[in-house]
Amino acid sequence: MRCHYDKSLLFAAMLAVGPGLAEESEQGFSSEHYSNSSWEDLVKPDDVYDSPFTVSLFSAPNGEDKDRLWSQTKSVAWYGVGVAGFIALLPEDISNWDKSDDRLLEKWWDNVSDGPVWDRDAWYINYIGHPYFGGVYYQVARKSGYRQWDAFVYSFLMSTFYWEYGLEAFAEVPAIQDLVVTPALGWVYGEWAFNKEREIIQRGGKVWGSSAVGDVALFALDPVDSIGRGINNLMGRDVIKAGTGYVGLQDVKLPNGEVDTQFKVNLNYTIGEGETSPAVKRRRDYSATSVSNDPVDFGIVGISIGGRYLDLDDAWNLENSWAPTMSLGVYFTPQFSSRLNYTRVDTEEVDSDNDVKYENYSFDIQYYFNSEDVLRPYVNLGIGETQLDQKRSSKVFQVNGGLGLHYQFDENWAVLVDWYHYYSTSRSTNDDQFSGQLVYRFGLGER
Repeated sequence: MRCHYDKSLLFAAMLAVGPGLAEESEQGFSSEHYSNSSWEDLVKPDDVYDSPFTVSLFSAPNGEDKDRLWSQTKSVAWYGVGVAGFIALLPEDISNWDKSDDRLLEKWWDNVSDGPVWDRDAWYINYIGHPYFGGVYYQVARKSGYRQWDAFVYSFLMSTFYWEYGLEAFAEVPAIQDLVVTPALGWVYGEWAFNKEREIIQRGGKVWGSSAVGDVALFALDPVDSIGRGINNLMGRDVIKAGTGYVGLQDVKLPNGEVDTQFKVNLNYTIGEGETSPAVKRRRDYSATSVSNDPVDFGIVGISIGGRYLDLDDAWNLENSWAPTMSLGVYFTPQFSSRLNYTRVDTEEVDSDNDVKYENYSFDIQYYFNSEDVLRPYVNLGIGETQLDQKRSSKVFQVNGGLGLHYQFDENWAVLVDWYHYYSTSRSTNDDQFSGQLVYRFGLGER
């Protein structure tokens, strides 16, 4: 497959970090050039938080800037094609993208049908790259005046259906951990980047006293917004109405008689007279931080790490052992949470000295009793898989249930101990796992 890219994306990126912003900074940096709105600045009804998990993305009942959201979404769609092309050019041992010559649509369908699976991408792609782009998605909605919760839902929808089951599925099977890590840690990073950008704006667009470094930092924090903003600043007005373009597949006959499927991308901007956007018209002065009494913020995201004792069924023919374990979860309320759990250990077969890599991953939900107290018993239900030696052919589907104790000794910190029983219908295995973990909640933690 050959990838062809329009140079307008590169040109726009150069504008975003080039002289346009630097010159503006030297003349006196003004946040009036930032057409972003903020949930904290909107006038909202008193009952807006009565149903804190209501999704307003598709209705914008509180004055959110849905026109900007749609415009930015279209831009993200075409920028993502460029990112996909860059990854496709990386060595296969880094990207893990299949570069076979199968027809693209057939490959997409096969990958979607086979997933999701636990993937083997490089750690920096899974746990730095994916949260970063999750944060980029998040800021599209956040800067359009939506709540943190709506921005998280937007990031989930984009990362799941646009990327994981969309562009990336042309090259690889959707990944279990990416479906969770991208929006969850993207929420954490995205909110940090959202506030950090506002701090830089408050300082006149400078970082370490330099306008150039400030321009680069603003671009890194949110490239989607910076590209459009750079062009607008260069022109002196909001000339960009929306990012537009097309993606096409075309079979081209090569000189040797073979047929090559070419992936063509065209990216354009609609240029017009331009006017101050509605978001700027109603924008109040930027504050350095976002202060809100919203009961749902990124403090509901939590990560845990600990140890787990594996008491495995004899059918596995593996030694029982201790294993490190970790989870990433969303603690919606003191009564309800959901977590992606992962356990891995190198162990041995019972009747030989052969080393075996054991992996267990599951998506679980928890219901807590005595939620007003710091010590909370809970029940757990979940589904997942066990896999040996990282071979997908060896994976076995399992259901699990269990009991645990959660002790919340601080807004951000808690400890838990639990027992889970795993049952496999295909192999009729029964495994017991006992664990203890330390839980950290981001931001303000439990409120």
